[in-house]
Amino acid sequence: MTASIEEQISAAAAAIRRGEVVVYPTETVYGLGADPFSESAVRRLYAIKERDPGNPVLLIVDGLDQLREVVREVSPAAAAYARRFWPGPLSMLFPRSRNLPDVLTGGLDEICVRWTSHPLARALCREVGHAITSSSANRSGQAAARCLQDVTLEGLGATVDGGVLPQSAPSTVFDPATETILREGAIPREALLKLK
Repeated sequence: MTASIEEQISAAAAAIRRGEVVVYPTETVYGLGADPFSESAVRRLYAIKERDPGNPVLLIVDGLDQLREVVREVSPAAAAYARRFWPGPLSMLFPRSRNLPDVLTGGLDEICVRWTSHPLARALCREVGHAITSSSANRSGQAAARCLQDVTLEGLGATVDGGVLPQSAPSTVFDPATETILREGAIPREALLKLK
């Protein structure tokens, strides 16, 4: 018998709390979720994904309270972009909390975070009780997964099945401090620059 979506989320949250890596749907592609406060869990994610350890991993949250746990401050500019585009596929750079391991950010002083709009990803954040990682669920350099059947990674602790996701660009990555678009994605440049 197939587990209900609530059971899948509960099992995935328990796996994350145990330091494991899970797969779940986001508003763009399937992502890999791990505990960002656990260095060993983040290292496990890098190993599963075969990702360059100097390449930072972004986080998703469900709400501003979870955001404040992983960043040192939210500037007025960042708050303005958040009011306009969150929840949604805008990932923004913030000064990172000192509680996060260096491996998560490749030693950089910033962390990339977005308030996800996908209901299952949000539910998973709520069940875990804090931010989780959100790196695409594929080996580095390979195509992103739009359904669980596309995920070929080994060593995963649990999965959350959100069905086949619609074709979508990745989240836009943006630095509100410098108004620099680091990766143009689902939110176009024009929409961001309108807020200037």
